[in-house]
Amino acid sequence: MSVRPAVLRLIVLVATASACLVLAAPASAAPGRPTLPVTYDFFAGARDAVARPGASAPGTNDFSCRPTAAHPNPVVLVHGTGGNRQTNWATLGPVLHNAGYCVFALTYGTLPGTPYPINALGGLTSMIPSAKQLGAFIDRVRGATGAAKVDIVGHSEGTLMPEYYVRYLGGSRVVERYVSLAPYWKGQDSSGYLALEKATRAIGLDPKRVLPCPECAEEQYGSPFMRAINAGGSPYDPAVVYTNIMTRDDGVVEPWTDGFVPGPRTTNIVVQDTCAADRSDHLSLVSSPRTAAFVRTALDPRNPVAVPCVPVPPGIPG
Repeated sequence: MSVRPAVLRLIVLVATASACLVLAAPASAAPGRPTLPVTYDFFAGARDAVARPGASAPGTNDFSCRPTAAHPNPVVLVHGTGGNRQTNWATLGPVLHNAGYCVFALTYGTLPGTPYPINALGGLTSMIPSAKQLGAFIDRVRGATGAAKVDIVGHSEGTLMPEYYVRYLGGSRVVERYVSLAPYWKGQDSSGYLALEKATRAIGLDPKRVLPCPECAEEQYGSPFMRAINAGGSPYDPAVVYTNIMTRDDGVVEPWTDGFVPGPRTTNIVVQDTCAADRSDHLSLVSSPRTAAFVRTALDPRNPVAVPCVPVPPGIPG
């Protein structure tokens, strides 16, 4: 790609003027819980973030929620580069709430000292301190809910950064299931961003202070961060069950197979394999009714959810 993938994600995320088709969705609420409306539209989250700055996605961050015997693990949603706790989860927040889960989402990795709305965009700082933020948030969730373990559902950078927490910060003791939407376990081509860093240093500036995405360089194939994630020949921790949900039409993770890594406790799902009408890309994968069904089954495989074959349009224009 001519544009660094993480930078493209940021550009698209803040382009809230873009419009997508909004589909009314039936939702099945768990007994005794209010049913929330579900919208299958990625940009609904971005519009909500503009309308309600600093709020949470519907169905998330109720710290009075108590897990049930059917769903004992709270679900922690982890956004991608340039996102926050609202932008990615307008669909999955309500879907999982309606299914009876306690659902939580954080904003991590914001750039310090920046004005609004830049300071509302997360996933931009180094992924190592972001992993520490995630760990602190999970500790808070477990403390509030009394849960011994949590499940993670991440998108884009939110599929990669949490693995540092799992492998190096004690997360393998508390994460049971790890669902990745548009993952890139092998890394990405960050050569363009690295060239920009080099040019910035050449004029006497510190790229970590003046460039908008310190985490971008960490995604480079073979970077120290990626070597840490894949230490021992695999990104996976043997104590955790993984599900990767990918699309051949990703458009940001290129090649999309950077997320297709086999593992002994790992399920790899390519959405087009079961429905040619699914044209999900990097964005609309998060807001697809098919993805919602895949995620529910990954979190509760004893009670699989039927996955409809319905048309899913791309979210990135052009």
